[in-house]
Amino acid sequence: DSKSGKAAGGGRSRNRGSSTAAKVVDIDGRVQELRQPVQARNIISQNPNCFLCSSESMAIGTCVPQVPDDEELQPGRVYFLLPLSHSHKPLSLPDLCALAIKASSGLGKYGVDLCSTNSKLIPG
Repeated sequence: DSKSGKAAGGGRSRNRGSSTAAKVVDIDGRVQELRQPVQARNIISQNPNCFLCSSESMAIGTCVPQVPDDEELQPGRVYFLLPLSHSHKPLSLPDLCALAIKASSGLGKYGVDLCSTNSKLIPG
């Protein structure tokens, strides 16, 4: 008696706790799984030539908004480290495809299905 995917739990059992951690995909496609609360500034300080963005805020043809330094990364969300040179460049379809490929190869190890998350990277 559930209403749509959100009320049904969104496949929680299949992801085996993956929603309890924030995940950061770096520019090489490596995934860092963060189970403890972390502010964006902690990730950015380790990657000074990059900025951090949320997969949920990415859209083709728009500049990708940076996650504010003092924002805490949210469990279950996927974040990307992108080169600073991309911070004022509108996201293109090829850029988005490249990010989706990196994310799917890196996140597959964690049982994350990009189509079942709130990510706009791969339409579900």
